[in-house]
Amino acid sequence: MTQLSTTSRTTPAGPVVTLSGELDHHSAPQVRAVLPGLDIGPGQQLVVDLGGLTFCDSSGITVLIAARNQALARNAGIVLVAVPERVRRIFAIVGLDQVFPTHPTAQAAEAAWTPPAG
Repeated sequence: MTQLSTTSRTTPAGPVVTLSGELDHHSAPQVRAVLPGLDIGPGQQLVVDLGGLTFCDSSGITVLIAARNQALARNAGIVLVAVPERVRRIFAIVGLDQVFPTHPTAQAAEAAWTPPAG
Protein backbone atom coordinates (compact mmCIF):
# COMPACT_ATOMS: atom_id res chain seq x y z
CA MET A 1 0.00 0.00 0.00
CA THR A 2 1.28 3.44 -0.99
CA GLN A 3 0.21 6.15 1.41
CA LEU A 4 -1.61 9.08 -0.18
CA SER A 5 -0.04 12.51 -0.05
CA THR A 6 -1.84 15.71 -0.90
CA THR A 7 -0.46 19.11 -1.68
CA SER A 8 -2.25 22.24 -2.75
CA ARG A 9 -1.36 25.60 -4.16
CA THR A 10 -3.30 28.58 -5.38
CA THR A 11 -3.21 30.04 -8.88
CA PRO A 12 -5.20 32.92 -10.39
CA ALA A 13 -7.51 30.28 -11.90
CA GLY A 14 -8.11 28.65 -8.51
CA PRO A 15 -6.66 25.94 -6.28
CA VAL A 16 -4.59 23.04 -7.58
CA VAL A 17 -4.68 19.88 -5.46
CA THR A 18 -2.11 17.20 -6.25
CA LEU A 19 -2.77 13.62 -5.16
CA SER A 20 0.02 11.03 -5.06
CA GLY A 21 -0.29 7.41 -3.96
CA GLU A 22 -3.41 5.34 -3.43
CA LEU A 23 -6.83 6.98 -3.32
CA ASP A 24 -8.97 4.36 -1.60
CA HIS A 25 -11.30 3.84 1.35
CA HIS A 26 -8.39 4.43 3.76
CA SER A 27 -7.24 7.71 2.21
CA ALA A 28 -10.49 9.19 0.86
CA PRO A 29 -11.27 10.89 4.22
CA GLN A 30 -7.90 12.67 3.99
CA VAL A 31 -8.88 14.18 0.64
CA ARG A 32 -12.42 14.93 1.82
CA ALA A 33 -10.93 16.88 4.77
CA VAL A 34 -8.87 19.08 2.42
CA LEU A 35 -11.84 20.18 0.29
CA PRO A 36 -13.61 22.61 2.66
CA GLY A 37 -10.40 24.58 3.23
CA LEU A 38 -9.82 25.31 -0.44
CA ASP A 39 -10.17 28.95 -1.43
CA ILE A 40 -12.24 28.70 -4.59
CA GLY A 41 -14.42 31.53 -5.78
CA PRO A 42 -17.16 31.88 -8.37
CA GLY A 43 -15.82 31.51 -11.89
CA GLN A 44 -12.62 29.82 -10.78
CA GLN A 45 -11.75 26.17 -11.27
CA LEU A 46 -10.53 23.47 -8.96
CA VAL A 47 -7.71 21.54 -10.59
CA VAL A 48 -7.12 18.02 -9.28
CA ASP A 49 -3.77 16.65 -10.45
CA LEU A 50 -3.87 12.84 -10.52
CA GLY A 51 -0.47 12.33 -12.14
CA GLY A 52 0.99 10.65 -9.06
CA LEU A 53 -2.02 8.44 -8.40
CA THR A 54 -1.13 4.74 -8.31
CA PHE A 55 -4.59 3.38 -7.44
CA CYS A 56 -8.19 4.64 -7.26
CA ASP A 57 -11.15 2.62 -6.03
CA SER A 58 -14.84 3.51 -5.72
CA SER A 59 -14.15 5.53 -2.55
CA GLY A 60 -11.70 7.61 -4.55
CA ILE A 61 -14.25 8.15 -7.28
CA THR A 62 -16.78 9.20 -4.63
CA VAL A 63 -14.41 11.79 -3.18
CA LEU A 64 -13.73 13.21 -6.66
CA ILE A 65 -17.48 13.54 -7.20
CA ALA A 66 -17.73 15.27 -3.80
CA ALA A 67 -15.01 17.69 -4.94
CA ARG A 68 -16.99 18.37 -8.10
CA ASN A 69 -20.15 19.00 -6.09
CA GLN A 70 -18.30 21.38 -3.79
CA ALA A 71 -16.84 23.31 -6.73
CA LEU A 72 -20.24 23.56 -8.41
CA ALA A 73 -21.83 24.73 -5.13
CA ARG A 74 -19.32 27.61 -5.18
CA ASN A 75 -20.19 28.40 -8.82
CA ALA A 76 -16.80 27.16 -9.89
CA GLY A 77 -15.61 24.42 -12.22
CA ILE A 78 -13.42 21.40 -11.75
CA VAL A 79 -10.90 19.75 -14.06
CA LEU A 80 -8.74 16.68 -13.67
CA VAL A 81 -5.19 16.69 -14.99
CA ALA A 82 -2.58 14.04 -15.74
CA VAL A 83 -5.13 11.25 -15.29
CA PRO A 84 -3.26 7.92 -15.37
CA GLU A 85 -4.43 5.55 -18.12
CA ARG A 86 -5.71 2.92 -15.66
CA VAL A 87 -7.87 5.56 -13.93
CA ARG A 88 -8.97 7.05 -17.26
CA ARG A 89 -10.16 3.60 -18.30
CA ILE A 90 -12.25 3.20 -15.14
CA PHE A 91 -13.75 6.67 -15.63
CA ALA A 92 -14.70 5.76 -19.21
CA ILE A 93 -16.38 2.54 -18.06
CA VAL A 94 -18.55 4.32 -15.49
CA GLY A 95 -19.16 7.43 -17.61
CA LEU A 96 -17.15 9.91 -15.56
CA ASP A 97 -15.11 10.84 -18.62
CA GLN A 98 -18.27 12.74 -19.63
CA VAL A 99 -18.48 14.50 -16.24
CA PHE A 100 -14.90 15.64 -15.63
CA PRO A 101 -13.04 17.77 -18.17
CA THR A 102 -9.39 16.72 -18.39
CA HIS A 103 -6.11 18.30 -19.40
CA PRO A 104 -2.63 16.81 -19.72
CA THR A 105 -1.11 19.19 -17.12
CA ALA A 106 -2.13 21.76 -14.51
CA GLN A 107 -0.49 24.43 -16.67
CA ALA A 108 -2.67 23.40 -19.63
CA ALA A 109 -5.78 23.56 -17.43
CA GLU A 110 -4.87 27.04 -16.22
CA ALA A 111 -4.17 28.18 -19.79
CA ALA A 112 -7.59 26.88 -20.90
CA TRP A 113 -9.40 28.65 -18.03
CA THR A 114 -11.37 31.75 -18.96
CA PRO A 115 -11.61 34.33 -16.18
CA PRO A 116 -15.13 35.51 -15.41
CA ALA A 117 -16.12 38.79 -17.07
CA GLY A 118 -16.55 41.83 -14.94
